[in-house]
Amino acid sequence: MSAAGPEFRKQFLIEARHSLEKHYLPRITRCLKLLSEEDLWWKSHSTSNSVGNLVLHLSGNVRQWIISDLGGAPDVRERDKEFRELGPIPRRVLVARLEKTVAEAGRVLGRLTGRDLARERVIQGFRVTGFKAIFHVAEHFAYHAGQIIFVTKLRRGEDMGFTRLPGEKRKPTRLPPI
Repeated sequence: MSAAGPEFRKQFLIEARHSLEKHYLPRITRCLKLLSEEDLWWKSHSTSNSVGNLVLHLSGNVRQWIISDLGGAPDVRERDKEFRELGPIPRRVLVARLEKTVAEAGRVLGRLTGRDLARERVIQGFRVTGFKAIFHVAEHFAYHAGQIIFVTKLRRGEDMGFTRLPGEKRKPTRLPPI
């Protein structure tokens, strides 16, 4: 890690924070605003997760891996409860929980040192460095954001407009209030 230098570490943390706060969180919150309260807890079958479950799961994962382990907060996660929840937890509560968790994680990422990133630790039984923990959270967040977007497209029957090529203009979309 030392060959990469402090600038690489700084850029890695900036990119991870941007991915969570500016790229995927807004997409997830937009989906939550577009789905009905009923659709937030809809499951295609008994072994699938609802969007509500995925939001609880993302909040739990970010809190455990970044806020608790890297940031030193107590680990109070009850992972199984994230998937057993049947709702309805109101949309505004889900949005607030995820936004608060991502903001708190961003503050932790903003104060990590090279030593924090290089140090090995055990999270959920996995031996990882701080780098690996952050990479895991970012990819995990992106994976479930994709699932939430897919369910939103499925339930609403419309393109979300998240992907566009450089130079393409995006059509404005009106969002319902939370």
